[in-house]
Amino acid sequence: MQAIRRRRTLARQRGFLHDHLEEAASAWRDGWYVVRHRGPDRIQFWFIALIVGVVSGLATLAFRKGIENLQTLVYTTSDIHLHSAARELPWYWLLAVPVLGGLVVGQILHRFTPDGRVRSVADVIEGAALRDGRVEIRAGLASAAASLITLCTGGSAGREGPVVHMAGTISTWVSSKMKADGITGRDLLGCAVAAAVSASFNAPIAGALFALEVVLRHFAVHAFAPIAIASVAGTVVNRIEYGNVTEFRLPEPGALNFYEELPAFLLLGLVCGVVAVILMKSIFMAEDAAARVQAVTRMPRWLRPAVSGAMLGGIAIWFPHIIGVGYETTAAALTGQLALGTAVAFALVKAAAVSITFAGRMGGGVFSPSLMMGALTGLAFGHIATAVFPNVSGSEVVYALSGTGAVAAAVLGAPISTTLIVFELTGDWQVGIAVMTSVSLASALASRMVRRSFFLTQLERRGIGLADGPQHYILAMFKVSAVMRPVGSPNAAPREALEELVSRGTAADQGETLHRVMPLFEQSGTAVLPVIRANAAGEPELVGSLHHLDALKAYSRALAATAAEEHS
Repeated sequence: MQAIRRRRTLARQRGFLHDHLEEAASAWRDGWYVVRHRGPDRIQFWFIALIVGVVSGLATLAFRKGIENLQTLVYTTSDIHLHSAARELPWYWLLAVPVLGGLVVGQILHRFTPDGRVRSVADVIEGAALRDGRVEIRAGLASAAASLITLCTGGSAGREGPVVHMAGTISTWVSSKMKADGITGRDLLGCAVAAAVSASFNAPIAGALFALEVVLRHFAVHAFAPIAIASVAGTVVNRIEYGNVTEFRLPEPGALNFYEELPAFLLLGLVCGVVAVILMKSIFMAEDAAARVQAVTRMPRWLRPAVSGAMLGGIAIWFPHIIGVGYETTAAALTGQLALGTAVAFALVKAAAVSITFAGRMGGGVFSPSLMMGALTGLAFGHIATAVFPNVSGSEVVYALSGTGAVAAAVLGAPISTTLIVFELTGDWQVGIAVMTSVSLASALASRMVRRSFFLTQLERRGIGLADGPQHYILAMFKVSAVMRPVGSPNAAPREALEELVSRGTAADQGETLHRVMPLFEQSGTAVLPVIRANAAGEPELVGSLHHLDALKAYSRALAATAAEEHS
């Protein structure tokens, strides 16, 4: 009897334990589902955001330390004193290093990217808009490696583009493991980007706003808390290594005679807007010219960065300030150490060097070059203003600081986050009205001369139109095959009618997007389009019918979901 009782007791205990394990597993599954599909609204998601922020911050820190160490190995010093040190190096060294770096970059991009192109911020914006917050991992890691080598071997670019995309690869991996939906994936991408920018520039406020303003392109409340947490995490990683110091130190607090000088800062904003447009147009023209030369000469794509490296090396012999990120020159401009002629010459040469770097597909970002261009432009303007109106104008430093923000904001299309990042880079909050005035006019002017920003114009040149908002690009998210009605289904159009349209040349390929197919309805005057694919013989094979009403319903649902996300 006792043995029977023991068996019954053990059975009850096993059943009790089994029930509790089942309940725990069910709770875990339910909780994981909530995090994956409604994560941004849940506190549990904030812990994931914190982890993504820390990892992205560490990756950014590793990238920055890698640049410092490799630059010291190649040029005997890091970017902080690179301009001065490079002037003491032999001319042949300044010429050879960018060529060798370009050869390595070309091989990396040739082997690990499908098109030999460096991934950067524009691809992260595309991932947020069209790919549920995902970016290319393999090509992204190769781009980070290529950009690291570029910045260490004479390339004239910035480090923010590579670290932003590198952070995007981290969030993409996490989203894939979580099987996160679009909203959660985009918010994780925003968290990673915010942490990367914060860790790169010690700018937590600007990092969070950059992710919202530039990458996600909305300020939804549900996204703010996790992105802010990740941004703070990235800043903490930076300050553990570098301390609570600003990137640039101004010699004295800026002074602004508010009413008297305000017109000058309005004019500076217009000048900076023009400079930003010239910089962007120069890059695009250089890219087009390089593509034509490559096509005509049949140059292998892996050689293209080395050719640009040779051109950069030739410039660096006479103007070593173009090498690397350029913080020494930017700091010299912000502290008023450059004369008028020097500032103008440095700005012209820097614009040429940045254009050559991008034309050669060498890697790097455009933010740091725009900061340098802005500082040089503002300083030159300040020299003129203080000379013409010595009794009214204040310090040239204030103009340099305002120019830094104005050019960068116009290039990035991010007036809010750029204004704040200038404050955080310098620690001077006293000249906010001057910076905001210049930034507003520069951004307004430049956005009318390009497709809103450098990044959106890059995407436009690839045939990806995001500048006009989701109502224009959302149809590109749908493949015809996902919306069509297969042949033989109960609601499909009659086969005879579809074949008649195919014989007249009116048909949609199943691999096309609705963005490309929708105009066919108006052109053909029909409410139904046959959907075809190429068979083994290369001939069109009828696979289904696309109904105008189905396409409009898909469009309407997607617009409603986007509006709900942006206003939640």
